[in-house]
Amino acid sequence: MTNQTPASAKDAMRGFIEQHFDEQVHALARLVQCPSDNPPGDCTPHALVTAQWLTEMGFAVEQHVVPQALAQQHGMHSVTNLIVREKFGDGGPVIAMNAHGDVVPPGEGWSASPYSGEVRDGWLYGRGAAVSKSDFTTYAYALRALKSLSGVALKGQVELHFTYDEETGGMTGPHWILQQGLSKPDYVLSAAFSHHVVTAHNGCLHLEITLRGRSAHAAWPETGHDAIEASVPLLAALYRYRDSLADRPSSTPGITHPTLVVGLVKGGINTNVVADTLTLRIDRRIVPEEVPEQVEAELREVIAASVRLLAGIQVEVTQILLARPFKPVAGAQALTDLVCREGSAVLGTPVTPIGVPLYTDARLYCEAGIPTVMYGAGPATLLAANGHRADERVPLLELQQATQVVANVLLELLTG
Repeated sequence: MTNQTPASAKDAMRGFIEQHFDEQVHALARLVQCPSDNPPGDCTPHALVTAQWLTEMGFAVEQHVVPQALAQQHGMHSVTNLIVREKFGDGGPVIAMNAHGDVVPPGEGWSASPYSGEVRDGWLYGRGAAVSKSDFTTYAYALRALKSLSGVALKGQVELHFTYDEETGGMTGPHWILQQGLSKPDYVLSAAFSHHVVTAHNGCLHLEITLRGRSAHAAWPETGHDAIEASVPLLAALYRYRDSLADRPSSTPGITHPTLVVGLVKGGINTNVVADTLTLRIDRRIVPEEVPEQVEAELREVIAASVRLLAGIQVEVTQILLARPFKPVAGAQALTDLVCREGSAVLGTPVTPIGVPLYTDARLYCEAGIPTVMYGAGPATLLAANGHRADERVPLLELQQATQVVANVLLELLTG
């Protein structure tokens, strides 16, 4: 029997979240203090720490270990995915909340240890503080707040999907969970920040290009075929192509146009030897309106045409990564409207839908046809959070507010 109104239930959850917020901040610091850099991708130790923390909060935690051969195939050393399932009344939707615990290596330039979890001037600092260990706590404490209610008839199930391979593509995380039939959610919330609901993001294509020539002594360079020299017309063609992408604007708010970056160049044997090989890796961001297969075919033709007339040079192109764009599927609009409404009410400012030029695990749920939006704890932009940079940080105010928003969204979905 329902004794509470939705408004009084939300007030009760707000009180719970406020009462336990110091505990939540301590939990986030604990997660930040346990490294989970990817690469190298040995993230099972962090999963065990997370599982222990969730167990201490009263959750039953499933640990799903990905076979090591599969993990290594996708660039990981070890992967253990965590699933929590909280069943409420019969019927109702299954709602999954996904965040990733693997993080990019910290690099240089930090004002304190990247694993400190230090709180300073209203922000918690450390690698993963914003992307996205914060949302481990956002989602877990929102679920705890929902569980704390009495006198409310809830129908459905809420799941936590805490995974560890987002930085290498998500294929042994959310993709593996869905492929193995471990979860069949009706809706998904995926990690993001607090001031917008992300409903679309770019895809990404990584290609490795290898130019092969013939080595020769530097005293007789004419007897070889210089792979480094062959890269000159190739790079010129790639940069011309990059510049042309500005003329292909995206209609998705928050996304400008496709981009291309040559991110890695490696080649040569020694200073006194004509280089017989040179390898480049390129990153091509795919806007939601584009078809990934067409993008790859176009790029392969640009590459082939640039070296076609070079004597003694062969070119090989290998796809390293293809992450498809994330865009709304049927049923996503109602979820978007709900999160925007609840977010605006809690933050006191409009929370609106937007696209971002990143790529994330959210796309994997979208590809499975599941209505998915991205929402979580963080400032207005990734730059404000120093995401993937030194002094990564999350604002504690938005951490608390996002937890309230997510709890309210869960309440609406399970009483609707």
